[in-house]
Amino acid sequence: MAAGSVGSGGSGGGPGPGPGGGGGPGGGGGPGPASSGGLGSGGELHPRTGRLVSLSACGRTARRQQPGQEFNHGLVLSREPLRDGRVFTVRIDRKVNSWSGSIEIGVTALDPSVLDFPSSATGLKGGSWVVSGCSVLKDGRSVLEEYGQDLDQLGEGDRGTSGDEDFASMELSEVVSNAILSAYNGGLLNVNLSSPPARDGLGSSGAATSPVLTSNDALLFHEKCGTLIKLSNNNKTAERRRPLDEFNNGVVMTNRPLRDNEMFEIRIDKLVDKWSGSIEIGVTTHNPNSLEYPATMTNLQSGTIMMSGCGILTNGKGTRREYCEFSLDELQEGDHIGLTRKSNSALHFFINGIDQGVATPLTPPVVYGVVDLYGMAVKVTIVHNNNHSDRLRRNNAILRALSPEGALRRATPAAQAEPERLLFHPNCGQKAAITHEGRTALRPHATDDFNHGVVLSSRALRDGEVFQVRIDKMVDKWAGSIEIGVTTHNPAYLQLPSTMTNLRSGTWMMTGNGVMHNGTTILDEYGHNLDRLKAGDTVGVVRREDGTLHFFVNGMTQGPAAWNVPPGVYAVVDLYGQAAQATIVDDLEVPPVPEPLSEGNNQVSPSSPSSGAGASDLRFHQLHGSNAVITNGGRTALRHNCRSEFNDAIVISNRALRDGELFEIVIQKMVDRWSGSIEAGVTAIRPEDLEFPNTMTDIDYDTWMLSGTAIMQDGNTMRNNYGCDLDALGTGARIGMMRTAKGDLHYFINGQDQGAACSGLPPGKEVYAVVDLYGQCVQVSITNATGPMDNSLTTSNTATEKSFPLHSPVAGVAHRFHSTCGKNVTLEEDGKRAVRVAGYAHGLVFSTKELKADEVFEVKVEELDEKWAGSLRLGLTTLAPGETGPGAGGGPGLPPSLPELRTKTTWMVSSCEVRRDGQLQRMNYGRNLERLGVGSRVGIRRGTDDTMHILVDGEDMGPAATGIAKNVWAVLDLYGPVRSVSIVSSSRMEEPESTQPPSPSSDTGSEGEDDDEGEERGLGDQNQVGIIPTALEFLENHGKNILLSNGNCTATRVASYNQGIVVISQPLVPQLLVQIRIDFLNRQWTSSLVLGVITCPPERLNFPASACALKRAAWLLRGRGVFHNGLKICEKFGPNLDTCPEGTILGLRLDSCGGLHLHVNGVDQGVAVPDVPQPCHALVDLYGQCEQVTIVSPEPGAANGKSAGTQGDMEKADMVDGIKESVCWGPPPTASPLKSCEYHALCSRFQELLLLPEGYFMPPPKRSLCYCESCRKLRGDEAHRRRGEPPREYALPFGWCRFNLRVNPRLEAGTLTKKWHMAYHGSNVAAVRRVLDRGELGAGTASILSCRPLKSEPRVGFEEPGENCAPPREEQPPPVLLSPSLQYAGAEPLASKVQFRDPKSQRTHQAQVAFQSICLRLCLARRSVSAISRCRAPRLASSRPETAPTPTPSVPQRFRGSLSPNRRGGSPW
Repeated sequence: MAAGSVGSGGSGGGPGPGPGGGGGPGGGGGPGPASSGGLGSGGELHPRTGRLVSLSACGRTARRQQPGQEFNHGLVLSREPLRDGRVFTVRIDRKVNSWSGSIEIGVTALDPSVLDFPSSATGLKGGSWVVSGCSVLKDGRSVLEEYGQDLDQLGEGDRGTSGDEDFASMELSEVVSNAILSAYNGGLLNVNLSSPPARDGLGSSGAATSPVLTSNDALLFHEKCGTLIKLSNNNKTAERRRPLDEFNNGVVMTNRPLRDNEMFEIRIDKLVDKWSGSIEIGVTTHNPNSLEYPATMTNLQSGTIMMSGCGILTNGKGTRREYCEFSLDELQEGDHIGLTRKSNSALHFFINGIDQGVATPLTPPVVYGVVDLYGMAVKVTIVHNNNHSDRLRRNNAILRALSPEGALRRATPAAQAEPERLLFHPNCGQKAAITHEGRTALRPHATDDFNHGVVLSSRALRDGEVFQVRIDKMVDKWAGSIEIGVTTHNPAYLQLPSTMTNLRSGTWMMTGNGVMHNGTTILDEYGHNLDRLKAGDTVGVVRREDGTLHFFVNGMTQGPAAWNVPPGVYAVVDLYGQAAQATIVDDLEVPPVPEPLSEGNNQVSPSSPSSGAGASDLRFHQLHGSNAVITNGGRTALRHNCRSEFNDAIVISNRALRDGELFEIVIQKMVDRWSGSIEAGVTAIRPEDLEFPNTMTDIDYDTWMLSGTAIMQDGNTMRNNYGCDLDALGTGARIGMMRTAKGDLHYFINGQDQGAACSGLPPGKEVYAVVDLYGQCVQVSITNATGPMDNSLTTSNTATEKSFPLHSPVAGVAHRFHSTCGKNVTLEEDGKRAVRVAGYAHGLVFSTKELKADEVFEVKVEELDEKWAGSLRLGLTTLAPGETGPGAGGGPGLPPSLPELRTKTTWMVSSCEVRRDGQLQRMNYGRNLERLGVGSRVGIRRGTDDTMHILVDGEDMGPAATGIAKNVWAVLDLYGPVRSVSIVSSSRMEEPESTQPPSPSSDTGSEGEDDDEGEERGLGDQNQVGIIPTALEFLENHGKNILLSNGNCTATRVASYNQGIVVISQPLVPQLLVQIRIDFLNRQWTSSLVLGVITCPPERLNFPASACALKRAAWLLRGRGVFHNGLKICEKFGPNLDTCPEGTILGLRLDSCGGLHLHVNGVDQGVAVPDVPQPCHALVDLYGQCEQVTIVSPEPGAANGKSAGTQGDMEKADMVDGIKESVCWGPPPTASPLKSCEYHALCSRFQELLLLPEGYFMPPPKRSLCYCESCRKLRGDEAHRRRGEPPREYALPFGWCRFNLRVNPRLEAGTLTKKWHMAYHGSNVAAVRRVLDRGELGAGTASILSCRPLKSEPRVGFEEPGENCAPPREEQPPPVLLSPSLQYAGAEPLASKVQFRDPKSQRTHQAQVAFQSICLRLCLARRSVSAISRCRAPRLASSRPETAPTPTPSVPQRFRGSLSPNRRGGSPW
């Protein structure tokens, strides 16, 4: 590495030979020693240089030391300033080809005697102009992209010059500047001063200059390309059009063949997350001019070599599966990919400058570079190494590969004593500044840029020394905030990146609530979220002597974040995003740092699952699968190359589990690329003896695993449809496993025991927990719930509730079989035992009553008859046993077997098949019922979610069918071998009335009569609204601008217009209405609050600036739209939330089916989002105008949904006779919730226009009941009900409003009407008063109605007609037309319409009237065609109770006579 000879740098020469120049005045001549007299003062280099430069030949020759290990720190300057017109010339003596880039040259106004030399010339500030490649940079920033000749193309012997005339186009000032030269990058090793080329006015007889190199043949993309490719930037950039719609047809090729040893390198500019797979790159022998471009290059089956993922494909077929450790599918924006064909025909690929080795040894001599912008890859640019940052990134990557220690901090000279006080180093980011004597760092223009704010400490941290800064100033314009960490890079020599997480070597950073190492996340959920900090908060970092790295937030340690951090690291702060200014804090009282785990304290962050495992010493073992990585002190396991590898990531516990000890993990990261997910279980194989297979289910001995819903032992499936599905779990889900003392294996999902998965684990034999990070599951951490559990699961002989849900815990009455049964069945033991006495069929038996929600009807097999085949059949049916016909012993209505029972909807399980009305719905369900033996127990349960479950020996087989009706009976078929069964379950006793939650509609129109209890109850048992378990409050984790008060019940946004997200701490409970009140609006902003739910755990959620930026597990109501994960899924739903005034009460409610309802001032606006996953939390974003909200405490009785509005799903688009059922922004109702129903209010005003005496009607609150679409949905009314003896169906008056009439207290109507059936009678407005006065629909002598207020001396009847009554008629009364449905009774001309003008709105409407019989009630309604069309076709009751129902689809039944109850011994009809 000897320096070559050089020539003079002056304009003239002196006597004597010069090095590389002549000895005469012209300066030309042969080589020789330097001449002091012949050289001008400007022909020498300054003695102060970059730290790797050595000078020789009297300061005329500069050499960069260690050229194979270092690529920069080669800056040299001229000894004297340049004079006007003076040319500074150097000659390149030697180059090396290890690096990208080459010489850089320019001028600077800085004084080299006091200059703190940066790593390269482009790092000079304060008036510096540098040519790098073919770009001109001023103070490190590019001002001209294409200037002159490309310096990177110069070879040994070429010359470069610097002077005013070379930069004439740059309008340089007249300041006296120093010429600078940077031996940067590539290739440059030695440079020498030489004579300038011959020019006008500058005579020189020196050596001729080298020919000028041009870059006209530079590698570009060929103009012919894939159909979706768009070329730009002079054909150096290629972009795929419509990247969200198309994933292929993105092939591009180079414009010419590649030369030997020529680097073809591209930079990834843009990626999208929609597709799998990514960029592919390679070479092909096909000429782009004649090639028909394929959709993807791997389809080409000749002359093509491509790198795809981490493998090599030749002519479309895989030849090397794992070529390198990098995968192209995992590269990010900004990464570089290159290739070169060596002169020995070997093809090499490069990733971020790192040679991946020989991909194929034989490559054709003429090949074109080819890039396939496939899948995620959208845009790339050819890199010519002209851009300094590109070269820096590539060379840093090469440096890491060649010398892992090369990037470490080099020792400072002993003569320079390190300052005691920690300061910021003056070398900082482009947009940062250091003030207050190095104590404060800031971004002066923080509102213009969000990055380039990196600052480092002025010296390395000592072990145990805390570096802590205080945030002084923040701006709200950007997302993200301060980041802090350490780096091994010396700030004096570091080319600072735009953000510190872009540095890919020797760097550990805490960003948000995660930790990144060399730009890669190693902990997702670490500690307090830095993005939520405010001005005045402090953050700190410390490296302990044991090499662990700890972070501090407001003086509180967040626990160990990294291990094996080398000593001598510098503290680094990135003033990113919102963080605008920070000051170093002298921490005299440093908070104590936790001791190492071996010293007993392993509590790190109580809110982080990766922060430790409580007091348990359970960790992941150091032995694991080849693709697994163990971090976080053994608490976290992840699979690297997760997008190119899906298996070989098995991890195992570091010791055996004790009996009753729970090993629980939390899923922290998943990818959507693969099918299948995590698998978990136990193994008796010691980790040291385990040869880790691809997947744990490949082990064929001593291993028990849960995969999906299948329990597998030694690789074989021993059971399907276990109580949970691991493939359905998402990020944040917790999975636990535990072996009991009995040898049972239990799984826990989110803390809930899923029951015994299998039994018979070898007692006394050690078992280890094992987790397979398979498929979609990428990263898990051990939670702090890991450890011993309650002894009840380890020693008790009783199984868990989920495993054996035999009976309800409340006292109950034993179930019975209904007397109606198959003809071959006899019932014994008071209906508790059923025996088939003959044959193999006709063995149907039913439960005596309908099954309640979650009620188990269970039987035990008593006797088998082995001569028959088949199995017991059981299920649920809507057929009431009493409707099967007369005779208890097998009336003609019962079929011989259960599959033939099709008169009503029936769901059944036979063997392992699920059928509905005899039609096969599902196969391979649960355990095969053909294998039942004597003593086996079989049960059936109807879940609250309308699912049917079968239980075998107490074990729930999971949901067999969905959409089960609410009123169902259990049915069994004693078929085939099962000859007799006995009931072992009991029905739940009704709770005392004082303990039952009140009915949602108990005060909204209840009649107080026993016969109407089911109708008035509203939601009923299945939809009972839950009682609020605890007081609601907002969660402490919230947006940074939120201030909580009033016991965390009030949230106030104290700054800006965003960062105002709050979440209610308790998850939503079905049928529980959660409400907030808008307290204050700021009209200077637009838009307003956003309401919705999130299903991810909110405790550690990093909230964005606004709720609309939530991209997973979020359903939001904003304005009049419904959004899911940021995308609008519904328009024009409900009222516009942006127009809500102060005082508006908004609520959210989950119905029993998981539908999310919006309530406004108590009025239900309907289902906004169906099937919301649970658990979910209510979220409020105090955005724009909305600055304060308060949780509304439910009033007494409101826990069941009666607060302020029990109206149902108001359909905003329903137009009935020109009236739009909308919400009026008024104060929330304080009286009856019916006042908030516009339809009920309209009907009430019509009733007042009839001028009927108030004495006829019940007083409030039982006066009226509305059946509009909104109200009936809120109550959960079903379309049909049953009444009378025997029970007959009638339709509820949907679309009408009912006004309840008083009952004559002298008649025992309550007793008489219990057995009557319900019907309707259409009437007209003119007849209403006459009917009320007479108390009858037709002629008669008595009435159950009170015609007028009672007098002091009551009479036997009401013979006196009222003054407005029509005179009695002698002829036969007209026939009375009745129907169990108002669809018929309310049709014209039975119920004629009348027009009226609404006194409030002055609009004209139509109305109808009808009577509900037998208990006469006046029904007033405005009907429309749309309302009638929504009614289901009714089943009409018969004219006499003893006859079977007779459907009459179009004509109402006709009855004659009055409805007087005085007719003895018969039906009221």
